[in-house]
Amino acid sequence: MSDALQSKVFDLTEDALESNKKAVDIAASIKKSMDKAYGPTWHCIVGKNFGSFVSHESGNFIYFYVDNLAFLLFKTA
Repeated sequence: MSDALQSKVFDLTEDALESNKKAVDIAASIKKSMDKAYGPTWHCIVGKNFGSFVSHESGNFIYFYVDNLAFLLFKTA
């Protein structure tokens, strides 16, 4: 993911964390914002313990932590 897009994702994540308490609501907020700004089919997973095996568009994948929450965000075709 480009640096500019990563920066946008981090801003959206900060907003989602301030506005929501539940992981599912945080994920939904980020996903909806990304769909609106960059077109559909973004997927967002937020949690403390999960595994994943996903296919994604090149350049549209990020995995990071904020405190004890893991964030997985990716776009599919």
